[in-house]
Parts: sequence; structure tokens; C-alpha cells
Amino acid sequence: MARQPRFFSPGVPLHVIQRGNDRQSIFRDPDDQLRFLTLLRHAIRRHGVSIHAYVLMTNHVHFLLTPLGRDGVAGVMQSVGRVYVQWFNGRYRRTGTLWEGRYKATVVEDERYLLTCMRYIELNPVRARMVTTPDEHPWSSFAANACGEASDLVEPHPVYRALGAAPDQRRGAYRELFRHEIPEVDLCAIRDATQCGWALGGAGFRARIDATGRRASRLPMGRPRKRREPDPE
Repeated sequence: MARQPRFFSPGVPLHVIQRGNDRQSIFRDPDDQLRFLTLLRHAIRRHGVSIHAYVLMTNHVHFLLTPLGRDGVAGVMQSVGRVYVQWFNGRYRRTGTLWEGRYKATVVEDERYLLTCMRYIELNPVRARMVTTPDEHPWSSFAANACGEASDLVEPHPVYRALGAAPDQRRGAYRELFRHEIPEVDLCAIRDATQCGWALGGAGFRARIDATGRRASRLPMGRPRKRREPDPE
């Protein structure tokens, strides 16, 4: 099956995931994560991209980000990926690729899915049983979004800001969301959309993406039904 072309639109958030080749580790010690985040910080400023949530896992990374221009995400992922691989290969005296092909990206509807996607990203270490609570994982945006830790990497999205008039109110409302499990239907929707490049949102949002000429969801299974002739009266 031909790969879906990526869809980018300035101001529209995207959930991005990049995996290590053959699921191998892309971070071996804390210096690797620190180096990666330094490169990421420089890249988002250079290419005009805001990050709202992120997590660095052992063999993959997740971001929720919004580009200001059409080429912002591609610029960030290419520059960080290229420079980090050179640094990683030099440090560990290895050669060859580090990444598993192209990064995956899907557009996210603000109104419903953005906060769910943020939780999905920051709960990744919990689902992987690396930690029991998201605050125990040091390589994510949870400390900034939920606990108020200073960050020059995380930029709050307007939907997050709408959780409260003051920073303490926003953080408290955001932490409250983590008291409830993400519904299985939403987990499946996020995974399916990110894996296949579909739009993550409601029917109206997907229809707007479809109108651009870029398919936003999978086609119905099977052949279309023949139109049934009305029974004679």
C-alpha cells in the first residue's frame, strides 16, 4: 500500500513519533537524552515550532507540537535526527542508521483530542511499566505541564491555557485529568491515526482534511453495497 503523504498546516497540532531502527535503544544514558533535548531546543526555535508535550522513551520519542510554517516539523525532525545520529554514532563507535524509516505524524483536533493526546504521551512510561506514575519519569513534559517545573522547551497550547485563569489552576485541572484512565476507544484512535497517518479528530475535522485532497481516515472495508431497488407497492 502506498504511503500517505504527510499533512501539515500552520497552526494545526501534530502528534509525531520516531522509533529506533529494529526497536533498538536510541538513548543509553542520561547524557544522550540531554544532548537530544539540546538539539531539539535549538531546532524548534530555528524552524518555528512549539512543543506542548513530549516523552523520550528508551527506543522511541513522542511529541505534540504545532508548526508556525508548513515546513517547520520536517525541518525539526530532519535536523535533530541527522545531528543526533552523527553524535550518537561517534560516541558509541557505531555506524549506520539509528531511526526506523520516516517519522510518523498525524494532525490533532484541538477541541477534543489535544489534552487526551498530551496525557497519552506523558503516560507512555507508565503503560510501558517503566514507572508507576508519570512524575517518576524525568524525560517528559509532565513536570512542566502538571507540576510547574520551569521549561524553555514546553509551550502551553491555548487549549491547555483554557483549563484555568492562573497557572496553578491550569496545573491542578491538568493533574485531575490523570486520575481517570484514557478510554480504550481513544487509545485505539490515537494509535491507529499515528500509525497510518490519519487525522485524529471528529467527523467534521476529518471532513475538512478530506476536502484538501488528503484522505483523513481509512476507507470502508469491502465493496460498496449495490443500491437496493424499492419493493413494488
